[in-house]
Amino acid sequence: MSGAVMSPAGGCLYVVATPIGNLGDMTFRAVQVLKEVALVAAEDTRHSRKLLVHYQIGTPLVSYHEHNARQKVDPLLEKLRAGQDVALISDAGTPGIADPGYRLVQACHAAGICVVAVPGPSALVGALSVAGVPTDRFTFEGFLPAKAVARRSLLQDRAGLDQTLVFYEAPHRLLAALNDLLEVSGPDRQLVVVRELTKLHEEVFRGSTAEALAHFGQSAVKGELVLILPPSEDAPRVSMTVALRKMLEESDLSRRDVVKMIAKEYGVPGSDVYRESLKYLDDAD
Repeated sequence: MSGAVMSPAGGCLYVVATPIGNLGDMTFRAVQVLKEVALVAAEDTRHSRKLLVHYQIGTPLVSYHEHNARQKVDPLLEKLRAGQDVALISDAGTPGIADPGYRLVQACHAAGICVVAVPGPSALVGALSVAGVPTDRFTFEGFLPAKAVARRSLLQDRAGLDQTLVFYEAPHRLLAALNDLLEVSGPDRQLVVVRELTKLHEEVFRGSTAEALAHFGQSAVKGELVLILPPSEDAPRVSMTVALRKMLEESDLSRRDVVKMIAKEYGVPGSDVYRESLKYLDDAD
């Protein structure tokens, strides 16, 4: 296997990312790996067969999905122990992200079988890249709960977090989720909805919750969705003093550079930040 890192236990599991819509996003390496492995474990063999046919890949397929994952792990481990390389793919994107692929990966690590990443498309990362929101800190929450009470509870619990939140959501539940968000955070809460990423009707909606309800309420919502909530303006902010001390402790920057950065970020005079830095040095001594 090209580029493989073989393990004493035999074969390797290749975790292969596949397109989330546009078939042109398949990497050369992903095609090569899928052609060379002995078996491809796919979430939906009928769906994945279309991808393999498109790239003239004749490797056998076996189903591996949420409802049979526990039963399929041991047979796949047997093949890997016997020296066969196996590729794991999902219906779209990167396996293990909001799907049961992690179970097989976990089992391989426990059995001493090598696991190799073949990175590529991911709806999570792709949506964040075009959303235009802060991504230095974000939390991926997977799919929002299907039931309203649980969904509102989750949104309420996360409302005050000072970081970007990312959710997957089914199209038929988007309006209900937006109504719950309006109830929890008000009509002016800013958000981004990325729909049909990489496909013909790709859409990046940016606006308030009220505007999103008006926009998506005009007709039936279709396609895969990523809902992104940037930090709320009402979220608690780390104080200037805490941020300064943390950066002085953890950063390799000079004290002068740290003072300039903190002053710019918090909109306060550099002299005030400098005095605070002196207090920190006194405390440290």
